[in-house]
Amino acid sequence: MSTLVRWNPVRDFLSMRHDMDRMMDSFFGPSSLTMEDQTSWGIALDVVEKNGEYQLKASIPGLKPEEIDVTVNEGLLTIKGETSSEREESEEGKFHLRERRYGRFSRSLRLPNDIDFDKVTAHHEDGVLTLTMPKSEASKPRRIEIK
Repeated sequence: MSTLVRWNPVRDFLSMRHDMDRMMDSFFGPSSLTMEDQTSWGIALDVVEKNGEYQLKASIPGLKPEEIDVTVNEGLLTIKGETSSEREESEEGKFHLRERRYGRFSRSLRLPNDIDFDKVTAHHEDGVLTLTMPKSEASKPRRIEIK
């Protein structure tokens, strides 16, 4: 005897979506190709607001400060650079796993309008770029005295 089940189009759609996700993961997922095949990649950022300023931290290991380009144009912050591939292969062996990224990187982020761009500072230490972006005085809340 079979059980009668009410048709639910959402359940069928979710099942189909799951199957498509699985297929795409198997097709576009990790492969035996090295990261050298990628010509450009992004960097991870953390942004926190505290004490009247924004602080941005970006992980950029292996680069010197002069190899990193940080620009702001019309409120758009862009961090760019390039890492070169190290050839560590010997005549006797080959890579079996290569996950470190090489090549150009770029990351852009739209900044709030309340930043005082003349007072932005950048610091690079131990592979972490830190930008400190104070808010402008005009944007800070102030008390208005009632007379």
